[in-house]
Amino acid sequence: MTDRRHGGGVPQDLKESKMTNIKPTRTELIKLTKQIKLAKSGHSLLKKKRDGLILEFFEVLKRAKSSRGELALKYKDAQQRMNVARTLYSELKLRSIALAATERPTIALQTKNIMGVKVPKIDYTAKTVAFEDRKLGIAGSTAVIDDSVASYEELLQQIIKVAEIETTMKRLLSEIEKTKRRVNALEFSVIPRMDAVKKFIKLRLEEMERENIFRLKRVKGKNK
Repeated sequence: MTDRRHGGGVPQDLKESKMTNIKPTRTELIKLTKQIKLAKSGHSLLKKKRDGLILEFFEVLKRAKSSRGELALKYKDAQQRMNVARTLYSELKLRSIALAATERPTIALQTKNIMGVKVPKIDYTAKTVAFEDRKLGIAGSTAVIDDSVASYEELLQQIIKVAEIETTMKRLLSEIEKTKRRVNALEFSVIPRMDAVKKFIKLRLEEMERENIFRLKRVKGKNK
């Protein structure tokens, strides 16, 4: 915003603060013009980045909603299968079998890049072990328990998938907010201020040019 009552459109806060430190020279004007061009180019790129990140965020959001629904279904299924096992076998037997399990899933944490934002990429590898090869110790297992174990393995895999997507969403949202602040700072503060300074310099140069012309006329008038 500019105030036309002060200095032909120069903001009052600029007039009252650091206008005295500005060198009203053509060299400074050329330098400032280049800076404004660069700032506007950066502003345009940041807007494109912001819009691209928003599109990516909504794509991830769709996946998140689908994954959450799938997670809820797998959790319900695993709970139901475990409840069936609890009705057939004692808690002690189930705990003994759980403690006797030796196979562990492999999780590899990596990162991938989405428009300059590093987000997690989790590779989960669960070893599918046959019922007779689960090595559950002397406690032994049954088809019902094995079915329950398999359902919880699937649940764990889905939890890891949801964790990856949720973290990606949070990082994208954080980057969107950061980019929006930078876009707004350039659009509503930096560029308008630089434009005001440029206008101030141009006005001062015009005044100086008029003063020089006036002095030349006075000198010529005296010499006649």
